[in-house]
Amino acid sequence: MSDKIEARLRRAKATRAKIAQLNAVRLTVHRSNAHIYAQVIDASGSKVLASASTAEKDVRGAVKNGGNVQAAAEIGKRIAEKAKQLGISEVAFDRSGYRFHGRVKALAEAAREAGLKF
Repeated sequence: MSDKIEARLRRAKATRAKIAQLNAVRLTVHRSNAHIYAQVIDASGSKVLASASTAEKDVRGAVKNGGNVQAAAEIGKRIAEKAKQLGISEVAFDRSGYRFHGRVKALAEAAREAGLKF
């Protein structure tokens, strides 16, 4: 693994430890150059309750490029809707060591606008 990835995972470790301590449902984000992925994970950290990504077939038709801010905002809306259908309104945001900037920020703000609290 490269030093860059290890550094990101090291940064993510502290956030995940705090979320586990709070025993909160978490909204986690993963981004690649081509896509962005979001998952709602239960408080124990063992079960994915909802997920959304630009790699999904119906999203690929709606979004021209999966690796941009508009696509991230769309995924933020989708994950918030799926979480609300499950009765989840509050989550802890796990940015997985990524800076709160660009696509990660767009996803978070879209999820907040769609009614998710974190």
